[in-house]
Amino acid sequence: MTATAHPAQITVAPGKVRNRILWTVQILLGVFFIVASGLPKLVGEATAVHVFQQIGLGQWLRYLAGLAEVSGGIGLLIPRLTAAAATGLAVTTVLAACTQAFLLHAPAMAIFPLVLAAIFATIAWQRRASFSLTFR
Repeated sequence: MTATAHPAQITVAPGKVRNRILWTVQILLGVFFIVASGLPKLVGEATAVHVFQQIGLGQWLRYLAGLAEVSGGIGLLIPRLTAAAATGLAVTTVLAACTQAFLLHAPAMAIFPLVLAAIFATIAWQRRASFSLTFR
């Protein structure tokens, strides 16, 4: 008597799928905020300098925004910091949207930061278990 082997059914728990999707989004957004958004502000890329001149609050704000974006991007890549980083980036992108709409008079440009804020709020909510104010 021979036993016939049935092909193994590969099942992935819904939590694993969600976790993989979250990590993919976190990595993509983390790299984007480090390389394409934060670093140009910190190194004084011409467009960033011009935009912050239009805002009229001084170049210190450009450095602060660049530092916040690079820090948030790095935080998205560190498991223990993902919820806090996503929360901080959600606030940062809401402030960017307000700046676009009210200081730069370009409300259409506020849509992208608001979409990012919603994504970061979702990441923060999904990763809330990793957020802890106590250090172990």
